[in-house]
Amino acid sequence: MKVCIIGAGAIGGFLGARLAAAGACELSTLARGATLAALREHGWRLQQNGALLQVPARAAERAAELGPQDLVVIAVKGPALASVVADIAPLLGPQTIVLPAMNGVPWWFGSGVAALGDAPLDSVDPGGRAAAAIPLAAVLGCVVHASTATTEPGVVAHKMGQGLIIGEPAGGESARAQAVCELFRHAGFDVTLSPRVRYDIWYKLWGNMTINPVSAMTGATTDRLQDDELVRNFCSAAMREAAVVGERIGCAVLQTPEERHLVTRKLGGFKTSMLQDVEAGRAIELDSIVGAVREIGQRVGVATPNIDALFGLARLFARGRGLYPAA
Repeated sequence: MKVCIIGAGAIGGFLGARLAAAGACELSTLARGATLAALREHGWRLQQNGALLQVPARAAERAAELGPQDLVVIAVKGPALASVVADIAPLLGPQTIVLPAMNGVPWWFGSGVAALGDAPLDSVDPGGRAAAAIPLAAVLGCVVHASTATTEPGVVAHKMGQGLIIGEPAGGESARAQAVCELFRHAGFDVTLSPRVRYDIWYKLWGNMTINPVSAMTGATTDRLQDDELVRNFCSAAMREAAVVGERIGCAVLQTPEERHLVTRKLGGFKTSMLQDVEAGRAIELDSIVGAVREIGQRVGVATPNIDALFGLARLFARGRGLYPAA
């Protein structure tokens, strides 16, 4: 199987190093700048279990250098998606599978959901560029449950978790989804083949939609956020709004916010990915994590005043630091 990973950052580098070490596919990656230079000089580098895993990498700057693939894994931050889809065509053949390993609501999420209509979600796919460039039939849904970070260009540190949930956007199971699951299992990931991957995406989002931007704005680790009763109650109120939105699109969450907080509490105090991005001066994924929930709520007629406030505050915070586009 020919596999290309677009984006060799925290998640892409984690997936790529493990796949390369397993040797079960013909692996390449698209990268740029310092990351591209590091991959070409040093290969994949992953710090895990107190040791450094280092494997040769085939890295390119343009998709045309690699040609059609069997599997394309998109592992970039949401703000980079537009530039990715503009250059993705050379990687796509008639049978190519596209696996977005991204945070939040993916660009294809609304397809096939009658309550959301036919128009792409502006928050994650303005102008419908991704939907136009990548056929829905090529897509497999994916949820990543892992905590990783880039310590320097081309070097990824794995902190905890190695779970992947993979499934067909329309539901059910398929031979191609099973094949992709087996590829990642061979590389040591804990893989679940899901018959309801859209729900799995929504459930993860429901859990981190509040804690990510609140931590980014306050600089607080997750344990400190939960220790503050007022902050915790605000997060719970926003989560209840998102749960109502989920019911309208077939993604009803049965847990209460308080039950979900207990799950987060068990992970200990940590910096969220959005807080790490703020500290590193990187653009934040506010649209796919909060803006999309707000937009979906508007489409299905659910008022979301707490989510609206969270989005507005986080947007203003990020704009003041050049981490979110100006109005």
